[in-house]
Amino acid sequence: MSELLKRLEQLSPEKRQLLEMLMKEESVAAQTTYVAPSTPVEAALAKIWGQVLGIDRVGIHDNFLELGGDSIQSIRIVAKANQASLQLSTNQLFEHPTIAELATVVGAISLREAQQEAVVGSVPLTPIQQWFFERNFAENHHWNQAFLLEINRDIDPSLLEEVAQQLLVHHDALRLRFQQKSGIWEQVNMGLEEKVSFAKFDLSTIPESEQKSAIESIATEIQGSFNLSAGPLMKVAFFELGNQKTNRLLIAIHHLVEDVVSLRILLEDLQAAYEQISSGKAISLPAKTTSFKQWSELLTEYARSAEVKQELSYWLAEPRRQAQPLPRDYPEGANIEASTRVVSVSLNTEETQALLHKIPATYQTQINEVLLTALVQTITEWMGRRDLLIDLDVHGREEIIEGVNLSRTVGWFTNCFPMYFNLTDVETPVDRLKSIAQQLRQIPKRGMGYGLLRYCGDDKTIAQKMGSLPRPEIIFNYLGQFDRILLESSPFQLARESHGLSISPRNTRPHLLLVLGRILEGQLQMNWEYSENIYRQSTVENLAQRLMEEVRLLLPQ
Repeated sequence: MSELLKRLEQLSPEKRQLLEMLMKEESVAAQTTYVAPSTPVEAALAKIWGQVLGIDRVGIHDNFLELGGDSIQSIRIVAKANQASLQLSTNQLFEHPTIAELATVVGAISLREAQQEAVVGSVPLTPIQQWFFERNFAENHHWNQAFLLEINRDIDPSLLEEVAQQLLVHHDALRLRFQQKSGIWEQVNMGLEEKVSFAKFDLSTIPESEQKSAIESIATEIQGSFNLSAGPLMKVAFFELGNQKTNRLLIAIHHLVEDVVSLRILLEDLQAAYEQISSGKAISLPAKTTSFKQWSELLTEYARSAEVKQELSYWLAEPRRQAQPLPRDYPEGANIEASTRVVSVSLNTEETQALLHKIPATYQTQINEVLLTALVQTITEWMGRRDLLIDLDVHGREEIIEGVNLSRTVGWFTNCFPMYFNLTDVETPVDRLKSIAQQLRQIPKRGMGYGLLRYCGDDKTIAQKMGSLPRPEIIFNYLGQFDRILLESSPFQLARESHGLSISPRNTRPHLLLVLGRILEGQLQMNWEYSENIYRQSTVENLAQRLMEEVRLLLPQ
């Protein structure tokens, strides 16, 4: 053995790195040899993983990340496991990333009992909700998320209305209301007297060439008609197109009461509830998890703890106060939503498969870390610097409070926090990836403390210090995989037409650059949103292409 070590030490760094890579690949291959489940718990977990990840056969030694798993999918796995009476947490899934390991800790956690009756009453604002009102948008009632579905002609709109009403009953946050009193915004959860907003539009009499623009126009009008204090903050519209065509269904929800994970939950429940009611059965949705109201109350209490206050030195570290502004083509341009344009670039299917499966196995990293590494390198190179302050937008359903289960809770949980990255003395793509991953993993509590100290604590001095920090001009968000939101057999599919304007054109954009990544139709898609009043299209196109070059440099051959 000592002789072998001596020979290894005599190898050049390049040969040593190659040998290590080959050994790692061989190790991964050995670990992922298929082994079938041998217990009921392993079989149940394998079935759930297969459903969520879209894989026909999952072995008990397959690694969650190497199968293409991410943090958003982990939430769906936990939700389905809990429905199967298997108590798990997302933390456990990442700490025990194979079914063989995970099966040994099933039931090892104790979850708080969730309130199943209607949730009503005052609800403290969460950090992201306070961030929203702090922006003081020109039209804060028009800041939504929406999706437009293509639906089979045989779907009964009257049954859809019943389903939508049941979603409003079951998911309490959809009944939230907001009022400003003495300059301070407050929210309250209304009771079951709330009725869903469901409208029908017959477009069958207008020419087919005009139907697309009609849907978009009506959808925009609907999305601009929310009232934060009167509600409802979810609106549904059915579009009949006639001539044996498939119809369309719009679901628009104000962002104050939901997020991307919530949309997935609502889509799953929409499918399940319609299948039940159309078969003559009563609607029966899975049990509620921790309510948004209880989460907000627990979060407010936690924000005032000594544990959170200990993070202050991390967030106030000197480098964070030295952020440099991004370059601009037009320095005096107005950064408003009406001027928003989008540049979209993609990896091909083969490259995306390598990103999802080979990179985690090769580098032991997650997809968001890879994309963020490419983005940081692209922007710092553009700025002529080696460091960057960037806002990270993550799902925010972190398990920082014992017993909380948010896997099926609808609400706005997003966590947005500034992250300072430094790539000084880091030259190769792989070293940059390792550095970014290491810096990310040093963030206490996955960044939850920033918003708690900034908005929810009981010390005004701390809040003022946090509020004085520079605000990043660029934000990044990886939305995960959208390919399996709807089953192929579902009567609902995502439509290709526009769902209208989700944000008022009069509102100020919070950032100069918004970079969104997601997997759609088997391909990584990176969207860059910018203001044409600030940037030339060619500038953003160059940045987008440069980012993709950096991603490709990391793809294993």
